[in-house]
Amino acid sequence: MSDTTTLPMIKTKPKTERPKLYKVILLNDDFTPRDFVVSVLKGIFRMGEGEALGVMLTAHQKGACVVAVYTKEIAETKARQGTELGQKHGYPLTFTTERES
Repeated sequence: MSDTTTLPMIKTKPKTERPKLYKVILLNDDFTPRDFVVSVLKGIFRMGEGEALGVMLTAHQKGACVVAVYTKEIAETKARQGTELGQKHGYPLTFTTERES
């Protein structure tokens, strides 16, 4: 007989955490034409005409509006693309990101 004891193997599941989400926020300005803002929202954020118009009007009336919520990398990329597109056309269009609480 052997003096070794065999213990059952314990399988541990790695604890996976959901990625943190970030809001992309459109900031209102008094210079960027509304039609241009709507076209950026449709192009970069894949919004329909009505949704883009609603987001643009909310930002216009309240000063800012959450456009969408993504993981950090995607949110920062889309915010940068929107802001750069505005700059390319000479507008102060600005998108920012903020961690969702």
